[in-house]
Parts: sequence; C-alpha cells; structure tokens
Amino acid sequence: MKITFMGAAKTVTGSCYIVETENARFAVDCGLHQGNAEIEKRNRSIADYKPKELDFILITHAHIDHTGLLPAAVRAGFDGPIYMTQPTRDLLEIMLLDSAHIQEMEAEWANRKRLRKGIALINPLYQQKDAIATTPLMRTVQYGEHFEPAEGVTVSYKDAGHILGSAFIELWSKEGKDTTKVVFSGDLGHKDQLIVRNPSIVEKADYLLMESTYGDRNHKDSSNSLDELAEAIKWSYSHGEKVVIPAFAVERSQQLIYSLFILYKEGRLPKDMPVYLDSPLAIRATEIFRNHPEFFDLDTKELMENGENPLSLPNLKFTLDTESSQAINNTSGPAVVISASGMANAGRIKHHLRHNIWKKGASVVFVGYQGVGSPGRRVVNGAEDITIFGEKLKIEAKIFTINGFSGHAGQDEMIDWLKHFDSPSMKVILTHGEPKGQKVLSARIKQELGFKVHIADYREELMLTPLGDMEPILKGKAIQPEVDWEFLLKDSEGLFTEFRKRLDRVKSHSFLSQTEVRDKLLDINRQVIELISEL
Repeated sequence: MKITFMGAAKTVTGSCYIVETENARFAVDCGLHQGNAEIEKRNRSIADYKPKELDFILITHAHIDHTGLLPAAVRAGFDGPIYMTQPTRDLLEIMLLDSAHIQEMEAEWANRKRLRKGIALINPLYQQKDAIATTPLMRTVQYGEHFEPAEGVTVSYKDAGHILGSAFIELWSKEGKDTTKVVFSGDLGHKDQLIVRNPSIVEKADYLLMESTYGDRNHKDSSNSLDELAEAIKWSYSHGEKVVIPAFAVERSQQLIYSLFILYKEGRLPKDMPVYLDSPLAIRATEIFRNHPEFFDLDTKELMENGENPLSLPNLKFTLDTESSQAINNTSGPAVVISASGMANAGRIKHHLRHNIWKKGASVVFVGYQGVGSPGRRVVNGAEDITIFGEKLKIEAKIFTINGFSGHAGQDEMIDWLKHFDSPSMKVILTHGEPKGQKVLSARIKQELGFKVHIADYREELMLTPLGDMEPILKGKAIQPEVDWEFLLKDSEGLFTEFRKRLDRVKSHSFLSQTEVRDKLLDINRQVIELISEL
C-alpha cells in the first residue's frame, strides 16, 4: 500500500491522503488548503491528485479543510462514490455551496484588480454548479458498519468526537496473502465538549495516521472557559459595547450558543443583551444539528428530554441577509456577535472587527485554532494594529483567547487515546499539525509509549507493508524546495543600503514630503518587528 500526502503535512489544512493498493486508488479526505498565499497556491494543483483515476473518496468530517476541494475534484473528472456519515452529508450540502460562492466572489474581486492592471484573468477554483454536481456522489454509512468500497479494501467508521458526524476510519487492505490495517484519525475530538460524544477507541493497527494540531499543549478546563466568556460579556456590557466572536460556522458556533444557554440559566448573560448569530452558513448548520439529536451526547439528550433546547436562547437572533448584518453595527449598545470565519480572514466577521476592534470597551473572543498568517493569529500574538479592508486599525478592544472550546484533542488526550492501542509494532505517522508541536508530541510518544513515529512531509510518498517498516519512495523536500533566506536577506540589506545612499535627496524635500516617506518606513519597520515577534 502506498500513501501520498497531498496536504495537512506539517500544516493544519488541506487534508488529503492518496492511497494506492493493488486493486484500488482512492483518497481519504479532500480538503482546501488555507493560510498564506504560498499555501493557498496548492489549491490550484488539483490535476496532480489525478481525480479521474480515483475509485472513491472517504470523508472523515465536514470541515472545509477536509472537504473543500471535492467540487474541484468533480470538476476535474472524479465521478466515483464519496463515503461519509449522514450528518456530514447534510452539512456538506450547504457548506460546499457556501464555499463555491466564496470561490466565485474571490475570483470576481481578484479579476477586477487584474482588469485594471491588464493582467490575465483567473477562474474560480470551482463554481456552485460543481458543488451541486458533488452531492449526488455522496453515500452515507453508519458508525461501526463494515463495507467494501473496492476489492480487497474494507472500511469502518468510528465516532471521532470532533464535530457532529465526525469519524476516524479503520481500513484493511488485503494484497496477496497479507492484510495491512491503517487507521486515519481525521480530527480527534476534545473530551467532554458540548453536544458531541467522546471519541471511540481502537486497539489494533499496523499504522496510525494521527492529527497533531495541539501536539505541544493542552486545553483549559471547560468551566474556566465559561468563566472567561462570562468575563468578556461582563466587560463589554459594563462599557455598553459589543463582544465579537470569530467562530467557525460548524460546531464552534453551536457550542457557543450552548455555552451562552448555560450562562443565561446561571444569570451571567444579561437578559437585555442580544446574541446575534451572523452567519447564514452557521444558521443553516444549527438547523441540521437540531435535526440530528441521535448523535448528541447523553447530557444534551437529557436536557432535551426535559424540554430544554440548548441550541436556542430567548434573546438569540439569526441574521441571514446582508441588511440585517449591517444593522448590527448601526445599533448602539452591548451585544454578543458570533460570526464567521473563525480565523477572521474572510466573511462577515471582518466587518464586525472593523467596527469594534478599535473601541476600548469592546472585546474580541477567539475560541479556536488560529492558523499561521491569519489575522486572528496576529491579534492573538499581540499585534498593536490590524489592517481590514485596506484600513489600518489600532487594537484597543480587550482580547480573550479561550482554548477550552477547541474541538481538537489536547496533547494529554492524544496520548490517552494512543494508550488504548495494543499493537507494540504499530507505526505512528503525524499529520495535520505544525512542525513545532509535532516534534514535541513525537518525542513524548516515543518516550512514553515506545511507538515509532514519522512526521509526514508535503507530497511525500510512503510504502506501507504489513508489520514492516515504512519505506520512503519520494521525500517531500524534493518537491518543496527550501526558502533561500540568505539571498532574501542579502537583497533586503542591499535595498536599505541604497535607501541610505539616497537619503540626502529625501532631506531636500519639504517637511510634509519627508513625513510621508518617514511614515512608509515606519510601516516597514512595524512589519519587520511583527516578523521577529513570531519567530
């Protein structure tokens, strides 16, 4: 069995593993690459996945970083079955349409600029018609059910406890007389989170491909997270300002509604403080959650049996249309605003930040992972200002970072889950994480559990054999060349030397002209300082 890592290798987006056996070629997940410009370039390489040659695709859960390239694959010729749980199927029907709309709008926006510059136009990654064409290919499976999508390949989905309908996948590949078992963790869930059940366990495997998003840290206690959320609400309510919460539309938004329901019951959410769910996708996803109570954990089911609805609030307001969204910031007074995206890099949340992040009485609450290069990451790292829609804004709002709401397992939880494996010769392949955290987790796994660990690289190819060592066929670094830092720094130093040489010309200009040049140089210096602070 050969596996090629097409994404989520030393990064946390773009999950996709191409698997080749003697009888089949298929993918596990097909996610969108999200992050800086270099990472997002990978989305334009769908031809390298050879979609026409894929027999089927296995989807672990609905998040776009695991599913967002499905319409691109269909557009490029994939027409096989796509397997997933029922909640994942229902969520994807709305999420892929939303993603396609974003792709169309971003291409339209980029092409306006390209037209003015006389640059060749670009096509969207895919369109809404491609998302619509993807839906008929979806096939639903039950947790624990064994099925054979191809000769010699047996698959079983187990509850990963990450979001509604999420799964990790057990896969058996029979080649000749030998059978190799591989487990794909998908995104492993944080224990005791609201709504969803805790992750199931598995005991046997030859290989485990495991996510490592929080490989170097643990989450805060959930009760502490509620207290921090209550503190943000109290702060902004007392100042007559808004609590702005960037949140992913699926799972995180629903968890926040649940958390606010708890605070309301405890008297810690003022009854006259409106709560806006300002994301059409999150609103539709909430309805899907309400339609699948059979996937809820016991605590949530018990509340519902007692006539309470933790996904509702007396002061909860849904804003589907643009006019209602704009009205939120035209209305004075305190409010809680939950909006997407969770990393503050797209969507309506950017408008809410633009209207509130510069206000001293406002608060901004981050409740999820903030990817490298995202606006959310810069704010969490202590940036003094942020540019939104071309306008530089000073950050005066109170910033809260609440890790207890994460849907990902923390380091201790990953180790505890691994302890259930009774397979001493199992090899662990770490994916879906940043290198720093992966190195820490790798060391702990080796030391405490004795498993061999490999950290996958982008486009790396590995041959997996039953009870054998992983044989590298192609190392990722051959396709992903290293950055020539010496060349870049030499170029930067040369430019600053040239600027110094021309300084006399600047000094001969008027005072106002000199201040304009000074301000531009200050902007450059601030960016360099920000770079240094991230190292």
